[in-house]
Amino acid sequence: MMSVLGMSPSALAVNDFSGRDKLTAHSDEFRKRVVEVIDGVYAAIGYSASNVTLIKGDGGSIIVDTSANPVDAKAIMDAFGDRLNHPVKAIIYTHNHPDHTGGATVFAGNDEPEIYSHKLLMTAKPDTGRGRRDGGDAFGTLLPDEDFINAGTQLEYGRVTPHTREGFIPPTKTFDGDEEDLTIAGVPLKLIFTPGEADENISVWLPDRKVLIAGDVFLKTFPNIAPLRGLPTRPVEKWISSLNKLIALNPDFVVPGHMGTIQNAAEAKDALMASRDSIKFVYDRTMEGIAKGKTPDELVQEIKLPEKLAKHPYLQEFYGTVAWSVRGIYSQNAGWFDGNPTKIFPMTDKDRAEKLVAMIGGREKMLESAEAALEVEEFQWAAEQSDYLLALDPNDSLATEVKVRALRELGERQMNATARNYYLTVANSLKESQKRKAR
Repeated sequence: MMSVLGMSPSALAVNDFSGRDKLTAHSDEFRKRVVEVIDGVYAAIGYSASNVTLIKGDGGSIIVDTSANPVDAKAIMDAFGDRLNHPVKAIIYTHNHPDHTGGATVFAGNDEPEIYSHKLLMTAKPDTGRGRRDGGDAFGTLLPDEDFINAGTQLEYGRVTPHTREGFIPPTKTFDGDEEDLTIAGVPLKLIFTPGEADENISVWLPDRKVLIAGDVFLKTFPNIAPLRGLPTRPVEKWISSLNKLIALNPDFVVPGHMGTIQNAAEAKDALMASRDSIKFVYDRTMEGIAKGKTPDELVQEIKLPEKLAKHPYLQEFYGTVAWSVRGIYSQNAGWFDGNPTKIFPMTDKDRAEKLVAMIGGREKMLESAEAALEVEEFQWAAEQSDYLLALDPNDSLATEVKVRALRELGERQMNATARNYYLTVANSLKESQKRKAR
């Protein structure tokens, strides 16, 4: 029996809460600061869900991404202080996620800047997928403070000030190709089409300063190829191609869409190459497995990053994971069917539960088995057995209690923020539901 993200119970016992501790340490990435990337280029980090970059030009400024909402944007304006010279000549959206586009009205003010993006942003859907069930929320928006650590790529996702579209301004200038050369306020720059986490993502390149503002195609975490929250698997081959473009630039400085900046060429090259190599490794091994007729479950157990990549500081699984990526790539390329004919028309969860519970000797026996699994820290097995009981009786209070305990234990051992948040929000939701029923 395997448990969290392919870890066995014994492995969990050895590592205990090291995943949670790593995630806690990761919160340092989101401390509030304005970083001088190079003379005339500043990144505001930690004031909102995403980074905002200020480029000083002749007689004005350029803003790349605008934070999650007008409240955050105002705080960033204050943090920039006199570094920001008015008028703001241009605002550039790297992509359409609301945490990057929600504060444009504040930066624009009365300056009437041009708003730049790729043409695809005009038709891109805002990133609103959630995949919720039983109160699950990958961002932990409603978790109490004692349960919440961070959201993987940001300190908090709308927990204090919600992400809104109130501050969004539609683009006034778009491009439709692979790149666009511009000079704005005397600053030469290139907009490069780099799809990956977002289909419309662009990266901003300042060739004379060798500064790369990457958007969300590159972050300090294993890439979120197959989001837990209910979005399509991202275009893996395009993502690899995008990173190849960025590597070829040989940047000296990198400002990602979230978290801290990279301030030297060697680290930039190493981090960009590691991100590309990790995606390519998982993609290639999954495709090889599909060709050999292997199932997603088999491949999740088999495909692990090589040690050098697995230990890389830019590839820790705070946001995306190898296991989910394997499943996403499999489904993207081979569909839902894993080749086992038993699964062509499977039994319903309730029908299966009826037979399994009867096989083990009835509800009391399975409940006893689930509680025993908790005692020996087989939390995944405890949760699965509680699901069988709840499939038969959604109001089974003892089975719900087992599931709540199992999910909390699973969540507390997670390094991946979205998994942790989902486990704990469902556990809390089930507990609250129990309280309401008891009244």
